[in-house]
Amino acid sequence: MGLEDQVRSLPTSPGVYLFKSIRGRVLYVGKAQNLRSRVRQYVGGGDGRAQIPKLLERAEDVEVVVTPSAKDALLLENELIKRHRPPFNVRLRDDKQYLALRLDPQQDWPRLTQVRRFVKDGALYFGPYTSSVAMHEVVSGLRRIFPLRSCSDSSFRDYQRRGRPCIEYEMKRCVGPCCDLTDRERYAELVRGTVLFLRGRSGKLVAQLRARMDEASTALDFEEAARLRDQIGAVERTLESQQIVTESAVDRDVFGLARHAGDVEVRVLKVREGRVVESYGYGLTDVMLDDGMLMGSFLAQYYGAGSGREVPREILTPCAPEDDGVLVEWLREQAGRAVGLRVPRRGKLHELLGMAIENAELGLGRRLQARESVVATLEELKERLALPKRPDRIEGYDVSTLQGTLSVASRVVFEDGLPCKADYRRYKIRQAAPDDDYACLREVFQRRLARLEQEPLPDLFLVDGGKGQLGVLRAALDDVGCDTPAISIAKERDEESRRPRVKRSGGLKAERIFLPERKDPVRLAPNSRGLLLLQRVRDESHRFAIEFQRSLRSKRNFASLLEELPGIGPKKRAALLRELGSLRAVKEASEEVLAAVSGVSAGDAQRLRAFLDEFSPE
Repeated sequence: MGLEDQVRSLPTSPGVYLFKSIRGRVLYVGKAQNLRSRVRQYVGGGDGRAQIPKLLERAEDVEVVVTPSAKDALLLENELIKRHRPPFNVRLRDDKQYLALRLDPQQDWPRLTQVRRFVKDGALYFGPYTSSVAMHEVVSGLRRIFPLRSCSDSSFRDYQRRGRPCIEYEMKRCVGPCCDLTDRERYAELVRGTVLFLRGRSGKLVAQLRARMDEASTALDFEEAARLRDQIGAVERTLESQQIVTESAVDRDVFGLARHAGDVEVRVLKVREGRVVESYGYGLTDVMLDDGMLMGSFLAQYYGAGSGREVPREILTPCAPEDDGVLVEWLREQAGRAVGLRVPRRGKLHELLGMAIENAELGLGRRLQARESVVATLEELKERLALPKRPDRIEGYDVSTLQGTLSVASRVVFEDGLPCKADYRRYKIRQAAPDDDYACLREVFQRRLARLEQEPLPDLFLVDGGKGQLGVLRAALDDVGCDTPAISIAKERDEESRRPRVKRSGGLKAERIFLPERKDPVRLAPNSRGLLLLQRVRDESHRFAIEFQRSLRSKRNFASLLEELPGIGPKKRAALLRELGSLRAVKEASEEVLAAVSGVSAGDAQRLRAFLDEFSPE
């Protein structure tokens, strides 16, 4: 049944509609007050936007979900966009879980903690922070002004038992509640000041501090007055670094928009009490929506459930979001008060919007410039490695083993020169012998290629190693009839090196790149951007594998791993324990001491010492 026939049977209720491809992939998710009327606009040609014909070319089916109201449809739309990632929708990539600060006023002695999830647990959340560096700078400066404790609850109890505070107290970064060096009233004042500061209420905070300073001075408590004076000075120095953009004290979020074809940059200026306190940029690619639909979808996701973002009293946008009034109603419900959604055309607010747009244009320009550099890098690899197409998506593989035990492997994915961590994978070696690198690789590649329908093929496979590792990868690809290009990368061996060592990343040697059916390796210049990208993929796959192995290693004890070490059988283990006395003594023994144990050869001792040096349970 065609789309036209399906439209006739759609309900006139509010809800969400999903256009799907012939294979069932969700192409676009939208909401509507009247599902039949809205979908008919698409199918009947009543919607004149440029992206609609492209959508209808690929759409073979439309599915609808009826909701009690248009507001419920808005919430469901956001969830479905996150779940299905439709190519024709704009998706705010907040699923990487930015850092935030949490403070629970109900806690006995409240403290700031770093979290990645916003939970409705009665605590206060501040953020999210798109940069961990920015968040740590905020916390560092804040603790000098409002020195709340930073220790964990267990450490706090430990200091209580000792009756002596930690060094943070000596550095004046904590008021020492663990040892009763402050009272609860003063600590509560620090908590209130912290909350006001993080919410951007610096003006109100300074006014409160001045009033308390005057009270302390009148009461001849000059020590307290001096402390409050210092706090006021620290807050005012912070205010000096924040740009004044309006005289009005209305809290606003200002959204600037810049686009070039399908590339879009949205810049958010967070204005509190007339000052820009934060600024975030969000880059979107392959955007097929017009500006109105884009802003509507962006705002719904930006302030959506779980974002932890405060809805201000006023939101400024460069164009009117397409929402049929549902978005504003929902924002007001989120905030619990009136919320203004405006498109300023003149005056100070128009200038403020222009500032956000200008910053969005700068961000987009930098992103496009960086992309041109990435494209040049990928074109270089295409030419030098004789690839059939530009390697926009690269998968890198590495196997890690601990002296022949606990073998694991990793897959990392780079798209357009950047890590795509959502597609990273970790592999436990299940069948291959742990000390057989080729067998481990073969198992990993077979498991990867068994999922061709679920996971798209990359433009290039990369494996860490030489001709042997590349041969294993190429054989696995041939077995499934896959002609995707594959290469391997390895550092040059000492005995083969006729060129000077290359000073890079701590003095690594020159790199060799192996291609199938080619005898000699390809050597790219040390300053080649293509080589640097391949090295980054290789190093990232190695890091990811080692990280996985360490996490598994920490869950297993030394004795069980020692039993798996090749060459160390039951008799040698018994001799080691008998003559050295304990596992601890075995771990601390030198290579010479290990070799002196009866039945343990020099080779066994060397291998065992290398294993002991690598194994360090966390």
